[in-house]
Amino acid sequence: MSKSDTIKSKLNDAEDFARKVWLAGLGAYGKSVEEAQGRYEKLSTEASKVFDDLVKKGESLEDDARTKFKETSDDVENRVSDVRKKLGLDVDNTDQRIEELSAKIDALTEAVAKLAASK
Repeated sequence: MSKSDTIKSKLNDAEDFARKVWLAGLGAYGKSVEEAQGRYEKLSTEASKVFDDLVKKGESLEDDARTKFKETSDDVENRVSDVRKKLGLDVDNTDQRIEELSAKIDALTEAVAKLAASK
């Protein structure tokens, strides 16, 4: 082999090596892009799952709160109704109760007037 053939062979070897280095770098870039996409998709899927789980938990808490609020509201309404009944302030007989009280007041006023007149 001549000196020029040896130089050409060495240049070809150097070009092949440089090309392989270039391809290795390109392959590394491609692999990192694929891994990044895979991680992004996994993260996106997990984030979506976590979000859905949080929504379900929120719905459950909202339902519990509504149930407890309704129970408390019903209990308060029942207590108010009981107090109104005990005080004679039922909505159904309020007018009747006012008439009864007015009649009693009139009777007491008349009794007081008779007592005052007899003295």
